[in-house]
Amino acid sequence: MVIVTTPMCKKILEFAGVKNFKINKNPDNEKGDLAILLSESKVKMNSLAIKLNTFDQIKESIIKVSKYSENGKINDGQIKEIFSNYPVAKEWLYPTKEIESLKLKNSKISVKVYSKFLKDIVEDMNFNINNQDPDYIIFPDYLKKTIIEKDESKFVEIPTHKNISKDPIKRGEIRYRLLEKLY
Repeated sequence: MVIVTTPMCKKILEFAGVKNFKINKNPDNEKGDLAILLSESKVKMNSLAIKLNTFDQIKESIIKVSKYSENGKINDGQIKEIFSNYPVAKEWLYPTKEIESLKLKNSKISVKVYSKFLKDIVEDMNFNINNQDPDYIIFPDYLKKTIIEKDESKFVEIPTHKNISKDPIKRGEIRYRLLEKLY
């Protein structure tokens, strides 16, 4: 089986133990049997759509993709080992008392969110989504010119694909750390 993936998903295949795959920003430009790509992407060939916004989504994506590896499905111990190299991800995936306390504090912070992928993260961090009277407005960097109004103090810009690591766990850690600073 010939697997094709995008640069943004490459690391998931590596974590999952998939050895043979092609990388192309446009998987349909490659001859392949299966494309593994972000859920927002569409291709003509058979595909497996994955989500990489929250640490739970990343974990589930690694598990899904691992069935295409030579070693078969990855186990919980292997997942924990992967995440052990990422302290922020590890504490959110396996919540500590500090994270539980932070989630409680976050529930009292109202936010407006401009993006589906950011909404996933905000919900995972337990912020209160309130579009009418938010304490903060959270938006992806590509919307900066259209979002920011007069009071810039309540705006939180989150980096996206071009301005952040291709490693989905590092990407998540940067985004979560930015949002952890809201309390």
